[in-house]
Amino acid sequence: MHSLGRVSQGKFQGNAGCWRKRSHFDELILPIILGAGHAAWPVFDSTNYVQNVLQAARALEQINNQILALQNQAVMLENMARNLTSLDHSALEDLTGALVRIDALMREAEGLSYDLADLEDQWRARYPETYDSTVTVDDMAVAARQRWRDAMDAWHQSMRVQSRIVEDIRADHGVLADLVTRSQGAVGALQAQQAGNQLLALAAKQQMQLQTLLAAQARAEAQENARKAQAEEAARIATERFLGDGVAYTPR
Repeated sequence: MHSLGRVSQGKFQGNAGCWRKRSHFDELILPIILGAGHAAWPVFDSTNYVQNVLQAARALEQINNQILALQNQAVMLENMARNLTSLDHSALEDLTGALVRIDALMREAEGLSYDLADLEDQWRARYPETYDSTVTVDDMAVAARQRWRDAMDAWHQSMRVQSRIVEDIRADHGVLADLVTRSQGAVGALQAQQAGNQLLALAAKQQMQLQTLLAAQARAEAQENARKAQAEEAARIATERFLGDGVAYTPR
């Protein structure tokens, strides 16, 4: 019995030692295990997460807006560059050259001058209102011949102007086709406007040529009418002189 009690007491004392060791183990190890477990499984804050996502979305939207603004500015600058591109063609030399040729042709006109001051002097000399007694029939015949020559020169001048304008119109066909093609193929507003201005200049040139032609024709008609009227007056004066005072001649 005493030996059993000593054995039991020994076992109890051994178990008590084991419990004390286990208690020390728990005190040392469990905090480490529990701390490691808390570190491995953090707490998820959904509110903070949503706010971060929204901030990132707003930042991305701002970046996209900035990129879009830069793209629009690039397009605007490109359009401005196209609109400011000048037309690399000018028909002004051809148009003014045609007008210069017409003007030179008009200056070559013979007969009555186109200068107003010279015309007045020539008109009074060749189309007198009356004939005094010093003007002979021969003088009248010479003046009539000069008026006929002036009329013929005027008609000739009108035909020359017509011929020149017809030649220029043929050349205008190519100028017109070229300007229309350039206007349709304009890359910007400036080129289209410049091509349109040159088309208007072509139309203005043709109008000026038409006015010149009308002036030449009207001048020829006016000279012809004046010549006929002056011829009638000269014929009347010659007839009166031929008839004399109407008293029959009585021979002695």
